[in-house]
Amino acid sequence: MDQDALIHDAQRGDVEAYNALVLHYQNQVYNVAYRIMGDPDSASDATQEAFISAYKALNRFRGGSFKSWLLRIVTNACYDELRRRKRRPSSSLEALYVVDEAPDDPSLSSSSESPEHYTQRMELQQAIADCLQSLPEDQRVVAVLSDVQGLSYNEVAEVVGVALGTIKSRLSRSRAKLRDCLQGFGELLPAEFRQDS
Repeated sequence: MDQDALIHDAQRGDVEAYNALVLHYQNQVYNVAYRIMGDPDSASDATQEAFISAYKALNRFRGGSFKSWLLRIVTNACYDELRRRKRRPSSSLEALYVVDEAPDDPSLSSSSESPEHYTQRMELQQAIADCLQSLPEDQRVVAVLSDVQGLSYNEVAEVVGVALGTIKSRLSRSRAKLRDCLQGFGELLPAEFRQDS
């Protein structure tokens, strides 16, 4: 994929070129939104909003990392939605009756895995998601971008739009809180990650 050519063509109005960029980045953008928002529907909405916003702003993209630019847009879309929820909290009756499940991801399952190991893995995955959701928004975003998505500190700073030192500080605090939170699920953790009591 010649990303620069696709960006150039998309900036000139080629919808197919933009669609190719969307297809290339949609899983990564959705994953960031899912980890920040904590539920599939909100993540889908934020992802869609981010790609619409990116399309509208494409002519203002002046080079650099397109991936970082997109991730900044989806992060901002998530922040906007989280702020809106704080202003107008709502609860869904559907949430009372629906079991929360992580989105299907074939890479997360194994046909040779026993039902017991599968259940333990799903419980650990849910514990990690719950601990991530318990973090303050600013710490959750940097943890997702750095530790889940694998972005460098500099890339995270570019996406979030704050100083590198602030990113390192937030990441340090988020990792400490995640570690403490996950110790509450000690029985689910692999032995090498458990602290001796």
